[in-house]
Parts: sequence; structure tokens; C-alpha cells
Amino acid sequence: MTGLFYLLGVVIFVVAILASIGLHELGHMIPAKKFGGKVTQYFIGFGPTVWSKRVGETEYGVKAIPLGGYVKIVGMLPPGADQLADEVTVDAEGNQVVKVRKSNTGMFTQLISDARAAEWETIQPEDSDRLFYKMTWWKKVVVMAGGPTVNLLIAFAIFWGIFGLYGEHTVEPDAGAPVIEGVSQCVLPYAEEGRDCTASDPPSPAAAAGLRPGDVITSFNGAPITGWDQLRTLIRGNDDGQAVIGYERDGQQLTGTTSTTVEARPTSETDQTLRQVGFLGVTPTSHEVVTKGGPIYTAEQMGHMTVTTVKALGTLPVKVWGVAKAIVGVEERSIDSPVSIVGGGRIAGETVSHQDFPVVEKTVYLLGLIAGFNFFIGMFNFVPLLPLDGGHIAGALWEALRRGFARLRGRPDPGYADVAKLLPIAYGVAACLMLMGVVLIVGDLVVPLHLAS
Repeated sequence: MTGLFYLLGVVIFVVAILASIGLHELGHMIPAKKFGGKVTQYFIGFGPTVWSKRVGETEYGVKAIPLGGYVKIVGMLPPGADQLADEVTVDAEGNQVVKVRKSNTGMFTQLISDARAAEWETIQPEDSDRLFYKMTWWKKVVVMAGGPTVNLLIAFAIFWGIFGLYGEHTVEPDAGAPVIEGVSQCVLPYAEEGRDCTASDPPSPAAAAGLRPGDVITSFNGAPITGWDQLRTLIRGNDDGQAVIGYERDGQQLTGTTSTTVEARPTSETDQTLRQVGFLGVTPTSHEVVTKGGPIYTAEQMGHMTVTTVKALGTLPVKVWGVAKAIVGVEERSIDSPVSIVGGGRIAGETVSHQDFPVVEKTVYLLGLIAGFNFFIGMFNFVPLLPLDGGHIAGALWEALRRGFARLRGRPDPGYADVAKLLPIAYGVAACLMLMGVVLIVGDLVVPLHLAS
């Protein structure tokens, strides 16, 4: 039965992500058609076609590799100076033909020229007023931003439901001087947190000081302690490491001496950057706080997520490199490393099949996982690099800026932004994204992350 529940979790997650991809592509296709653009293909997945059906001028279908999707909008690339269109001619059967001259001066120039030629081979004379590059800049922005915006709206809707009905559950220390609930017996490397202590692991500073559950910490290096936040600040700011801890046990005032210097660790739950900070290794008695909120609260929480995600995107290549090293056994995989859809499916399966989780918590965790993936997909696609949606948005905004300056200075219209000139960069970015995707998928199969118990 556990296996069936595991499979159910995987299927729910994969179907939800594929549905999100489909809605993402609708976010591009619907405004493109609304603005008069021609969309010839709408596909979920990549690779060989599994199923397709043409409705009007658009072919809808599913491909074999469920790792994305795309819509084909005609006329994404304008003709450049190296590919000027000759006059329209008529072939032997009476069909109009637009001839495009190619340039072959240099590898990159040839690459761009070939891309333009491939683009224009699909364009018919009657499409001249329906080409994407001819749209006004704001229409291009709407079309390209439509996809990732849909993902963010999906995330917002799910998070709104979670925060409104279930609430955000946090654990806060009890008020007053910290009463110790648990003491770590050893210091584990940050990447290995969660495993049992071994004889080779050093004792935690708290264990070295003789602290036990039930003790009340009353002072730290001579400073009277009134609350957990104060104690945590003193511990993390204890640069020289030496600490004298006063505590009360069964009515007796006792003192313990230790060193709070351990290996580098994150400074908080929201900042996962590893820094050398003080660490004691105690858990205070605490209570659960449930905070519920509506759309404004959800927007505020997603604002915090945005800051965290932007930071994560900046360190993504480093994190993926860490996964690659974990694959070959150079180091342990970090618990905060990114995962692919394979890893997400694994975590979803473990969530649904976990015997100790109530159904409500399983549902909330699974929905949060789906919302988190949608949020990341949306944010990632706004990165201003081709071939991501953000790269096309940046091109449209650059076009608006150039034309605006030209009008203000009384100069001729500089014309459409030529994103084709950035294709060499786009191909390089695409290759890097594919490589990172492969590394994460292999990592999720070889050194997977598991649901925390």
C-alpha cells in the first residue's frame, strides 16, 4: 500500500507540473493571438511527438519528454542587414516566394543567418502583418511575460489557500529565560545534519558545558539572559568562541565553560550562506504559532520569497556544481541544493506515503511543493537572458528605449530590436541550462534528497 501511495504522490506532482507548463504556454499563446500574431504550434514536452491535432492554424500536441513546453509564434526574428529580402517572386506553380540572401562571413554570423533563414522559411506572404517582431514593444512584453506570470498566479492562488485555510505554522521559544528542551550531543557537518552522532563527531558546545534538558540558562559570559532571542544574538556574536554559561538546575546555580566556535553554518533560516558564527546546540522549550492571512498577507510572504529566490538564482551554478561533486562522491549533497522535477516527484511520493503525517499536513505540504515549483519557474523565466522569456522582454524594453530616445532627439526611427544578434549567447545559455538540468536529474537519481522525518 505504501508503494501505491508513493506512486500516487509522484503522479499528482507530475500532472500538476505538466498542467502548470500547459497554462504557462497558454499565457504566451492567448495574448499573442489576441494581438493578431500567428501561432503555429502549442506543445507540452520536447522530443518526439506522442500526439497532436491541428485546430485552425495551430497544431496542439504532447511530446515524449515532459520537461517543458513551447509555443511557436511566427516572426520572432526580424530580417537583418545581412539578410535583406529580395523582391517577391512567383514559382512555376504560381506560388509567391520570398527570397532571403544568406551571409557566410564568420561562424557566428553564419549561425545568425541560418536562424533567420529557418525562421523565414515558415513565413507566408499573407503573414506580413502578423509577425511577432512587428508588434509594438508593450505587446511583446505582454506576450512574453504572460507565461511566467501565469506560474506566479498559480503559486499565489495555492499559497493564498494555504495561508487562508491552514495558516503558516511556526515554532517560537517560550517567553522568559530559555528553558532547554533538547541538547545536541555532537556537532554534525552542516551538509550531514539529520544523521546520528558517531564516535568521530566532536561533542556540541552545549554537551561540553554539561547542559541537560530542563536546565534554565541564566547568563552568558556574565550577561543576564532574559530571552532566547537575546541568547542567540550573544552566541552568534561570540567571536573569540570562549563562553561561560550560567544555568539553573533543580534550584541550584551552576556554571559551565565551553567554546561556541564550530564549522561555518547558515546565519538564519532565510539566509543559507555559510558563515563562521557561534553555535551552542540547544533547543529551547517552545510553542506553535499559527498565522492566517488573506491576499495581502500572501503577497507579503511571496515578497520575502522573491528576495530569497533572487539570491538563490545568483548562486544556482555553484549549487549545481555542488550536486555534481556529490554525484561523483567528492562531498555530501547539501540539504539546500536545488532539485529537478525528478527530485520534486520523489519528495511528493515520500510525502503522500509517509505513515506519520496526517492527511491534512500531507495535502498542505504537497500543495506547497507545487506552489514552490511554480514560483521558481515564474521567477526563473523572468531572468533577462535569452532564450528565457526575460530575454525577449529585455529586448522589447530596449527597443522601446531606443525608439523613445530617437523621438526625443529628433532622429530617425532605429527600427526593431534585433534579438537574433544575441543568438550565440542564447545558445550558450541554453547549453548551460541543459547541462544543469541533466546534473540535477542525475543527482536526484544517484544522491537524492529525502523528506525530513
